[in-house]
Amino acid sequence: MPPQPTEIAVTINGESVDVAPGTSILNAARSVGIEIPTLCWASNLTPVNACRLCVVELEGSRTLVPACSRECEEGSVIHTESERVALNRKMVLEFLDSTNDLTQSAELQELLLRYHADASRYTEPIQMRDDTKIEDDLFVRAYDRCVLCYKCVEACGDDAQFTFAISMAGRGFDTRVSTEFDTPLPESACVYCGNCVGVCPTNALQFKTEFDLREAADWNPERHNTTQTICSYCGVGCTLELHTQDNKIFKVTSPADHSVTSGHLCVKGRFGWQYVQPPTRRPTSSG
Repeated sequence: MPPQPTEIAVTINGESVDVAPGTSILNAARSVGIEIPTLCWASNLTPVNACRLCVVELEGSRTLVPACSRECEEGSVIHTESERVALNRKMVLEFLDSTNDLTQSAELQELLLRYHADASRYTEPIQMRDDTKIEDDLFVRAYDRCVLCYKCVEACGDDAQFTFAISMAGRGFDTRVSTEFDTPLPESACVYCGNCVGVCPTNALQFKTEFDLREAADWNPERHNTTQTICSYCGVGCTLELHTQDNKIFKVTSPADHSVTSGHLCVKGRFGWQYVQPPTRRPTSSG
């Protein structure tokens, strides 16, 4: 058997790129500073090819191919921003924007402007219904913002937590992320690790503390700060990112590229920070 090549050569947007065999088109492009938009892809999850936002044009291929999962092949010629690619991305964004509330996703808002997406071409602007489930004090589920990217399902499954508490249910327009038999979350297999919240790209899943700030019209990104620290609960050494507003924590995340966590945490690391800022105690009666 002939020896396998250590590198293969591809051309991306006219630039020659040498990569290791098995490298995805997405990672090959990023290695030379070419950014390809993604939605259902994450560096700490297995690609599921659900959103079709990262598709690129591969010469010789009849269809556009997903950059997140398609491996580079020797001699491939790839175009990441051709007219055909841009039109496809515009259409995908318009479809998403016509049926979902994307206002809390800064990344998608930027892409809507970049590709001149106009959802009103397909339908009159619709009044988004409030479809928010609040079943505990840790996080909420806002189905009107869910774009069915599968990230939460993957994080709950064999990509991170191995709990398998949630999956896709229903068909067509009735498809949604659900617990088994739509069981209330506190009664389901959920262990409240919050890894689903950590990977959600549209804020369909968000900390209850953030939700409360937004509901009170007190949400102000200009007053936000992020501080890194090490989780104090055990000896694993997970790095935490404390997100604060006015010196009060409203959520905790972990870097996706961290060697210990890969962005994933347990219930204590993600939600067990209340002891840092306990509620004010009532003064005891002197009588």
